[in-house]
Amino acid sequence: MERAPFYSEIADAPANGRAHWIYTEDGLRLRVAIWKAENPEKGSILVFPGRTEFVETFGRTVADFEKFGYSSFVIDWRGHGLSDRVAEDPITGHVNRFSDYHKDVAAMIKAAHELDLPKPWYLVGNSMGACIGLRALIDGLPVAACAFCAPMWDIELSPVQRLAAWPVSWTAQMVGKGQTYAPGHSGESYILSVGFPDNRRTNDPDMYQYMVNQAQKAPDLHTGGPSMGWLYQTLTETRSLSKMPSPELPCITFCPDHDELISVPAVRERMARWPGGRIEIIQDAKHNLLLEPPEIRESVMTKICELFSAERKNPGPSE
Repeated sequence: MERAPFYSEIADAPANGRAHWIYTEDGLRLRVAIWKAENPEKGSILVFPGRTEFVETFGRTVADFEKFGYSSFVIDWRGHGLSDRVAEDPITGHVNRFSDYHKDVAAMIKAAHELDLPKPWYLVGNSMGACIGLRALIDGLPVAACAFCAPMWDIELSPVQRLAAWPVSWTAQMVGKGQTYAPGHSGESYILSVGFPDNRRTNDPDMYQYMVNQAQKAPDLHTGGPSMGWLYQTLTETRSLSKMPSPELPCITFCPDHDELISVPAVRERMARWPGGRIEIIQDAKHNLLLEPPEIRESVMTKICELFSAERKNPGPSE
């Protein structure tokens, strides 16, 4: 498998990581990165990033997983990081169909087998990655347990915004304007345009600077605001998922109490009907829980790994 670039100087990830190119069924080239723990018996965590995130975003998270004894496997979705871009303006956060992300999942799982990723496998989905992950679980993703952080099972919109978002985004797609930015968004880097106290991502100044350094030193990893097409596809996918039963799989979900990006009521509703699942609402937290201050981050990581450890003797379909 061909090696891909990896910006170790901005990732703060374990030194044993390797990045590779993989290919989807529709011919796109994606980047994945793998870290194998020294003792692989605990298994591996598939990391599904959120919108605008990339492999290096999870460098410190991978380091934490390694401390708990887990291997990690992370992907750049299409339109993100060093994976192929799908819009004429490559900075635009666009996808033609939300189901295209599941072609990326299929390529990731194929690569996991080829790279002999240690089993059992587990899933950690962050924000948009949790939306992709929920559909993947329903479709039979071979993992023994899952965890989600600030899951995008619906977007945070006011009633007026939601009423307008459906017809406006649908019309944009129909008239060939699906790649234009959604209202209020542009190609500008969010983390470079908003100061620390006001940003919606983290309360931790060190983690804020971590994201700033990545944005400044590797601008080619950047994805801008969402397109009208992405907005319509996401509204359609989250509505479809809301009508589906939760998978019978051990699950823990963490959600900020006042997340400004995802719908907290949608998260509560989903977890209320997840057999054996549990939800923890994190007080005074911002969207990126895995990049929050140490007391939040350590608690989240510990509880995720405790769940996975408890399921290790019954790995289910990943064996």
